[in-house]
Amino acid sequence: MTKTFKGKRILVTGSCGTIGKELIRQLISNKKYSFKEIVGLDSNENGIFFLDQKYLKYSNINFIVSDVRQLDELINNFKGIDIVFHTAALKHVILSERSPEQVVETNINGVQNVIKAANINNVKKVIFTSSDKAVNPTNVMGASKLMGERLITAANNSRYGKGPIFTSTRFGNVLGSNGSVTTIFQNQIINGEPITLTDKSMTRFVMSIEEAAHLLIDSSIKAKGGEVFITKMPVIRISDLSKAMIEILAPKYGIHINKIQIIEIGKKPGEKYYEELMNNEEINRAIELKNYFSILPAFNGIYDSIDYDYEDIVKSKVNKVYNSNKEPFLSVDKIKKILLNNNVLKIHQKTVNHYSPIKINKKL
Repeated sequence: MTKTFKGKRILVTGSCGTIGKELIRQLISNKKYSFKEIVGLDSNENGIFFLDQKYLKYSNINFIVSDVRQLDELINNFKGIDIVFHTAALKHVILSERSPEQVVETNINGVQNVIKAANINNVKKVIFTSSDKAVNPTNVMGASKLMGERLITAANNSRYGKGPIFTSTRFGNVLGSNGSVTTIFQNQIINGEPITLTDKSMTRFVMSIEEAAHLLIDSSIKAKGGEVFITKMPVIRISDLSKAMIEILAPKYGIHINKIQIIEIGKKPGEKYYEELMNNEEINRAIELKNYFSILPAFNGIYDSIDYDYEDIVKSKVNKVYNSNKEPFLSVDKIKKILLNNNVLKIHQKTVNHYSPIKINKKL
């Protein structure tokens, strides 16, 4: 484990995002990783400034304003880099539907730019962050993530000699990440407004921010090349999540839990009732590990035959799809424990709600 990062220069794209920031925090906070340098890239100037201020005391942590859409910049910034974690992306489903050309530029062309820059600079490993929405995609964002996975696997299939190892990771819904449903629900509860569910029957795979970052680190250690790693993760009903949040938050703000309504507003365009992390076609080439599944490439490498001899193989064959409607759901009490144990809900003073589409007059 320590050999993967020891003395290495690590670069994180999207370093101002939820996962990018947590990844950097974990790499810094654990001495066993003993890296040489971390370089954080992001197009968010203010975010980069504040990250730079946060880590001023570290001479080997540096941040650069840069955009994955700019190939020449990436080529220059990847010089001397050993490991790249590519977390930069446009991720909001509805906004992506409204601006598909922007999604193509960042989520598809940006991935190809990362691949080119890594090849030119002989980077050792590139880890790409994908999404459960890439499986049988029904929206622009999911389709772009699927294309990103395909580009990464194709890049690995055509690697020659000591070229970079490319691999992908698939996330479920990351609780507490920027713009997640927990943020929306929390603001609605604080303001005594109804919680707006798209549909009470919706189910989702969930993971904490810490688990998502750890998946990236673990994937970089296990990576053989071309595979897609999936964490085994719990499933929740969105309606149960809303109930758990009401039970935790309402008393904190002097609101009786029965005063918070839960209303359905209808499924959004491109939104699924359930999510998938592995479909019927993929299980035929999947391996089950202790904490993960690894989906192997559909096509063999052109120049290299890879032996996927992971140390923690549980089963060499997977017999069922990984679908949030086909897995057991967590109880409301277990969801509450996850929210509290992972500090998903930040308790703060009542603020003006900027998220809820429904306004009601209610005196608290």
